[in-house]
Amino acid sequence: MTAVLTPFATGRKLVSAALFDRLAGRIVAEEQLPRDLAERIVEQALAFLAACARNTGAPLAPSELVDIGWHTFILHTRDYANFCDRIAGRFLHHVPTEDGDPTATGEAAHATLAHTVAAIERAGYAVDPELWPAVNGKCNVNCSQCKNGCSDDPPPVS
Repeated sequence: MTAVLTPFATGRKLVSAALFDRLAGRIVAEEQLPRDLAERIVEQALAFLAACARNTGAPLAPSELVDIGWHTFILHTRDYANFCDRIAGRFLHHVPTEDGDPTATGEAAHATLAHTVAAIERAGYAVDPELWPAVNGKCNVNCSQCKNGCSDDPPPVS
């Protein structure tokens, strides 16, 4: 019996090369980040959104760096709306947490990030562990959600 390993997909393949380049370029310009990091951020934001497209359970949340990619993509409203229609069949809403929401910090945020990383992998996408503070159940950097606290808005289970 031969085992076949299926490689994880990359988020980069979910958009055109031109759009990927525009998103990474905007992050470089606005966040003053190196181009290679900006590309990794866009890559992971796209993989995160692909996982959100399949999500009907507890909300998923990006890491602080991945959130930069999501915010950048949302600013390209036509491209973002078309992407959402194509991969999810619906708009993927960005839902901010309320001030003082206990799920946005500490252990609850760590659990959400771990759940999100698992969802990305279940969706078949590679995870860049340096951009996710909750890989393999460990918090490898400041363990909080996106810089402003946010999540997707999953549809109800039908």
